[in-house]
Amino acid sequence: MTKALFRFTTAAAMALLATGAAPAAAQEKTDFRVAWSIYVGWMPWGYLDESGIMDKWSEKYGIDVEIVQFNDYVESINQYTAGAFDGVSATNMDTLSIPAGGGVDTTALIIGDYSDGNDAVISKGAASLADLAGTSVNLVELSVSHYLLARALDSAGLAERDLDGVVNTSDADMIAAFATEDVGTIVTWNPLVSEILATYPDATNLFDSAAIPGEILALMVVNTQTLADNPDFGRARVGAWYEVMGLMAEGDEAALTAMAEASGTDLEGYRAQLEATEMFYDPAAAVAQAESADLPETMVNVAEFLFDKGILGVDAPSADFVGIEYPGGTVTGDEGNVMFRFDPTYMQMAADGAL
Repeated sequence: MTKALFRFTTAAAMALLATGAAPAAAQEKTDFRVAWSIYVGWMPWGYLDESGIMDKWSEKYGIDVEIVQFNDYVESINQYTAGAFDGVSATNMDTLSIPAGGGVDTTALIIGDYSDGNDAVISKGAASLADLAGTSVNLVELSVSHYLLARALDSAGLAERDLDGVVNTSDADMIAAFATEDVGTIVTWNPLVSEILATYPDATNLFDSAAIPGEILALMVVNTQTLADNPDFGRARVGAWYEVMGLMAEGDEAALTAMAEASGTDLEGYRAQLEATEMFYDPAAAVAQAESADLPETMVNVAEFLFDKGILGVDAPSADFVGIEYPGGTVTGDEGNVMFRFDPTYMQMAADGAL
């Protein structure tokens, strides 16, 4: 699901913040900027912008929300971390490693979906995960793809040390790389997964995110202080989002076709991607995910992975370096350094029809 090479690490993000490029203390305002990037579960952000749905909800609350598409996923998160945007589409893992690990207090405003097959380990040279021993794997290093590989190897009794290595490869180069003789196995996300499996008859899906349901979450995250100072920003965004979710749940072909074309596929292809995505069309389902008893354990596992890779904040002393708060006030990690929050308040408003 993660979409591009890391342009700078968490350490660089921290350095950027230290030099004063971080946002000033949040305050009440009326103009906001939100970044998003191409992924099946994030296509609604482009549609609600182009369709005028975002404008309708913004007018209701007397604000203006500019929605900006990025072709480079990680760069969009870097820009959010630097204070250029008030919110960004991101996975739970990348939120923890970049803005939260970089000292930017961030709230998951919307839990949009979890990957249920959208992320996959694909090989044209291996028939099973065991066959990966001694070979190299191409992926976006230190990303959700890297995490998926670790979970896949673990399921087969292997570890990354059993490989010949991983090769950091941009999403923009992934399909071309897979076509070469030098690349036998990749880890990537949809729509690339669908395209590769359809294009190469010898491509085999060895492991995908359906095996780890609920672990790779697609979020819309926002600056915590900005949200606290501007609740109408949260209301407008969530209201617009669930209006589009309603259209998708109804199977609105015009809306789905627009999202399909914007993601580079057709209606049939987009629907196939949605089948590998557990979309939370109903806000009550998203609230339930936020309140799930499994979420803290998932985030502890993610934090341990990030710490093991050395990307959980600058000089993080342990996997508990960043505190993560859940509904009801439960915290995993350092309670004195809470920088990531799952807050279902606005999703609950949508579920209650209170927006």
